[in-house]
Amino acid sequence: MSTPDRRPGPAETLWAKLADLTPARIGLGRTGASQPTREVLRFQLAHAAARDAIHVPLDLASLEEQVAALGCEALPLRSDATERSVYLRRPDLGRRLSPESAALLDAQEGKGCDIVIVVADGLSSRAVAANAVPLLAHLKAYAAHFGLSLAPVVVAQGARVALGDEIGQRLGAKLCIMLIGERPGLSAPDSLGAYITFAPRVGASDADRNCVSNIRSGGLDAVAAGYKIAWLVRQAFALRLSGTRLKDESDREADPEVLRVGGF
Repeated sequence: MSTPDRRPGPAETLWAKLADLTPARIGLGRTGASQPTREVLRFQLAHAAARDAIHVPLDLASLEEQVAALGCEALPLRSDATERSVYLRRPDLGRRLSPESAALLDAQEGKGCDIVIVVADGLSSRAVAANAVPLLAHLKAYAAHFGLSLAPVVVAQGARVALGDEIGQRLGAKLCIMLIGERPGLSAPDSLGAYITFAPRVGASDADRNCVSNIRSGGLDAVAAGYKIAWLVRQAFALRLSGTRLKDESDREADPEVLRVGGF
């Protein structure tokens, strides 16, 4: 004789509704004293995706082609962390350019631009591959509208956030925007971060920059992220500063010009 389907209890129904609102692992249920097999497998899959995001190399050739398709010159550089294993063990090496890349920047002509945008692999090549170019397209449009000059787009391997400080300083840029793959989580292995630093220089600290994070299809999309970054950049140039002294009030103090360029 067949057993009728068991109807979920009130607690199960509540957890199911909450789980629909977040990618976080909640209301997993249990089988005896253990998690259900499906949840164990989901966790293992998410863990593998996070590891892949860290270890799979960024397709630099494809990225440079996409940057060029936007009408931007791409300038490939790398940090002093010449191998991925070294990069993960020695964060300090990811904060400085290799001697060859430093010499290449020093030989660049036409220094003194307003903005240098650095696209860097960071800790998630997947984040860069999925999100960097769409965001770059918006940032380029904002810069053109506001009359801000752009340096060649730097494509950096083995980079930490602070690598943008040396790049900006060597190029004489007034402001650096670092687009970098964030440390992957179990629910978001493809999150991109944007770090804005006015007057970039070697030795700048995290207190000197503003961050817009969770840029991805399931978080802050390219349009919304582009608006936030453009708002911060406009304020940084107006106040000639960034970091803890520049508060992100883009949600409360809308800039009509930024909104218009972004198509809002």
